[in-house]
Amino acid sequence: MIVQLHTWAVMLFQQATETEPSWDLISMWNQMGWLAKGVVIALFLMSAWSIGVMIDRFLAYSAARKQSRQFAPAVAGALRDGKLDEAIKVADVYNKSHLAKVVVAGLQEFRAHQLSPDISGEEIEASKRALERAEAIVHAELKRGVSTLATIGSTSPFVGLFGTVVGIIHAFTGISTNKSAGIGAVSKGISEALITTAIGLFVAIPAVWMFNYFTNRIDAFDVEMGNSSSELIDYFLKRRQTRAGATR
Repeated sequence: MIVQLHTWAVMLFQQATETEPSWDLISMWNQMGWLAKGVVIALFLMSAWSIGVMIDRFLAYSAARKQSRQFAPAVAGALRDGKLDEAIKVADVYNKSHLAKVVVAGLQEFRAHQLSPDISGEEIEASKRALERAEAIVHAELKRGVSTLATIGSTSPFVGLFGTVVGIIHAFTGISTNKSAGIGAVSKGISEALITTAIGLFVAIPAVWMFNYFTNRIDAFDVEMGNSSSELIDYFLKRRQTRAGATR
């Protein structure tokens, strides 16, 4: 009995005199194993990539919105006066506008048939197909990189979870090695689990938010391009009717 009490007293003294682990970022990084550090580095690379996509898309969408607001009244005035060449030049000036990229395709196709005495229905359909092709191309340009945010947002929590599992394994390894369940034995594993879990969420949440935000903006751009294409086709039909009435 006395021997058991002495053993317990020694164990309690050892646990009480264990060096308390530090929980600042640098200390936790130094306590991490190479596998957990690899997980953290991978998460930071994913974060850097997603931030780059966010900045690129935000600048592209802002420029498209700004130039489209300037392009719409300018091209409307040129078309109102029947100046197709001037309208095409206006579209070339605002080359970052999603509306300009679509409208110029239809205008160029329509201008190719402008010298003919009659504008047939097939020529109107050709202009319509040119607008549809331009819409598809611009839509693909607007979506460039956005799917990466969805991939990062959905996979980074699992990468962080992998680091969490590694940290837990490291903690149990510390317990078996030190023959003790004190905080000093499991501190390294706990730090790995906490850091990788937190960074995984830190990377995923902004990526998901921005993916949803950019997707909504792309949908709005698609609606604007569809409306512009429809209005341009109506303009071509009116020109056809006007020319048909003038030739009679």
